[in-house]
Amino acid sequence: MGFSEEVRGAAQTIRRAEAVSVISHIDADGISSEAIVRTAVARAGVPVSSHFVRQLEPLTMKAVPEDDSLKVFVDLGAGQQNLLEERGLSPDEVLILDHHVAQPCGIEYQQVNGVPHGHTRLSAAGVAYFVAKALDEENVDLAKIAIVGNVGDMMARETLGLVGPAAEIVADGVEHGSVRVVRRDLNCYGTSTRPVHVCLSYNDDPRIPGITNDTPGALRFLKKLLGYELKGPGGRWLVWEELDLPVRTKITSALVQQLLANGEGVERVFADSYLFPDEPARSPLRNASEYATLLNACGRWAKPGIGSKICCGDRGDAYREAEYMLNNHRSIIRELLQYILDTGVTELSHLQYLHIGDRYPDTIVGIGAGMALGKLNWRKPILIMCTLPEDHTLTKVSMRTNEWSVRRGVDLQAALNAASAEFGGGGGGHPIAAGAFIPHEAEGVFVSRVNDLLRDQLA
Repeated sequence: MGFSEEVRGAAQTIRRAEAVSVISHIDADGISSEAIVRTAVARAGVPVSSHFVRQLEPLTMKAVPEDDSLKVFVDLGAGQQNLLEERGLSPDEVLILDHHVAQPCGIEYQQVNGVPHGHTRLSAAGVAYFVAKALDEENVDLAKIAIVGNVGDMMARETLGLVGPAAEIVADGVEHGSVRVVRRDLNCYGTSTRPVHVCLSYNDDPRIPGITNDTPGALRFLKKLLGYELKGPGGRWLVWEELDLPVRTKITSALVQQLLANGEGVERVFADSYLFPDEPARSPLRNASEYATLLNACGRWAKPGIGSKICCGDRGDAYREAEYMLNNHRSIIRELLQYILDTGVTELSHLQYLHIGDRYPDTIVGIGAGMALGKLNWRKPILIMCTLPEDHTLTKVSMRTNEWSVRRGVDLQAALNAASAEFGGGGGGHPIAAGAFIPHEAEGVFVSRVNDLLRDQLA
């Protein structure tokens, strides 16, 4: 069965359902996926409820309702089908919309997943969108939320833009009028909300000598290049999106020259940006990457339902609460980053690692690891462990690397999956970012094993 047939089959299954329960992950992709499915199902006139879980494992299976509803698992389920079988769920009760590698199972559950069809750059939100569109063509207004999920799950990072079926979703959004694409825009996070010099200094993909991790250096670079400070009326610093095209072109040309002068590649200076013209200027909802960060903040601080409400159009109380969480999220991550830098890491031949105990929530450790990588030895993946307050027998492992390492063969998902399985744990994620849970007593041996696996990948 092809991908399109799977999509149509899922839509038919939802239409036949008397009620639907959506079970979803708490990250940006999971939240946007849930919002798409819940909205489309409700519009189809089918009663629907939602349930979020940090991950699908034996302890969280209690979140799955014990009723006659169709259980739609989004952004999870493909790799945990054994849990569904152990729970006693029949094929008629389950629909999986996922983009993770499927696990063999004794029961053949209905599933829509782009991976077996070669669509490896399509997140769960993208899968959910195609099912929603199959339910009703009018659901093209949900393309915007699907783009947030795809970008938030790094589907555009390696390719510098959404490709394949994800690009079809972009085309739908552009035609609908809710999406604007800027081709070959500056490949930098924060182009809608951060002052340009801050935006440039935070960017490490590519790393720009004299600018990356150097905010004063970035400011000097811009002032020398342009002859003036990028400020608007009232002395407010301008953001990238507010600059005229000639100014943006002059800056990107200078960045290219800076990289070439230092013998660096320039292919990652540019990337496609996805903007939402119906959202306020200088708002985190203005572009896909910052919108995804807002949703991640909601999920990381145990309020994924708030993120879902925002996806569904709430710009009142839910948005104000989300903004508060985003600001708190950034503040705590800055503290975590400083703690990592002050404490220091231990370097092995192919990774660097640190154990932070239970000082910070495990839901933000991976983000802190990614930020710290740019300020440490960026050529080696970073592994950070933390203790779970609710279960000190388990250790949460978060790993991050960069495109430079991935292009050389590093696959963190494969390494953590293989290593954690040897100790009775479990892992998942992507080549550039992955996580795992392992027994507390296995930490030392586990780190050594991951180091060996990374060495083998690069051999």
